[in-house]
Amino acid sequence: MIDLPLLYADTHYVVLNKPAGLKVHAGPGGGPSVEDDLPSLSKRRDGPWLVHRLDADTSGCLLVALRKQALIAAQVAFAEGRVAKTYWAVVEGGPAQDFGEISAPLAKITDGRGWRMAVRRDGQAAVTLWQVLGRGDGRTWLALTPKTGRTHQLRVHCAHLGWPMVGDALYGAASGGLHLLSRALALPDSPVSAIAPPPPHMRAALAACGVTQA
Repeated sequence: MIDLPLLYADTHYVVLNKPAGLKVHAGPGGGPSVEDDLPSLSKRRDGPWLVHRLDADTSGCLLVALRKQALIAAQVAFAEGRVAKTYWAVVEGGPAQDFGEISAPLAKITDGRGWRMAVRRDGQAAVTLWQVLGRGDGRTWLALTPKTGRTHQLRVHCAHLGWPMVGDALYGAASGGLHLLSRALALPDSPVSAIAPPPPHMRAALAACGVTQA
């Protein structure tokens, strides 16, 4: 059993602070996952359930429904794009402007190295809003707001524009921990709201970009 810290809790939902490197689902490869911790969150028969997912290398806010009715309501809110989600990322280089929008369709491709996502004309529509929060040491601290929920969307969009995320070994050329945090999450028409602190491996890069406290 994994004891994950809670960022928010009520009788219908909890928001977990998922650490980087922990998978949400065990998958065919097995190993520890967020699902291992779910039985500790509720003794009810109708739950808990993961409302959405994060990449294994992404840390931060992860919403869990404790009841079936709550799960359905949250899934509808996600599908309609009404859930407020903000991510923090530190990227190599960065945009010249202070804010903007990335609209680039994404498709899954498979090659000799396995699968990954890529910008393709025949892909699914994908839109990300971005805003510069700070700069330093040749890197940029961004706030990212996904308007769609495609796999690896934020990572691919940033890399596509020439500023891959620090530590992104798949879409960049680095290792040592992906610098991507699910910073804030809030459900509409609900008290559910949470903010996740930066994980240890992101703190130095964020400080270099101007973060004084988070």
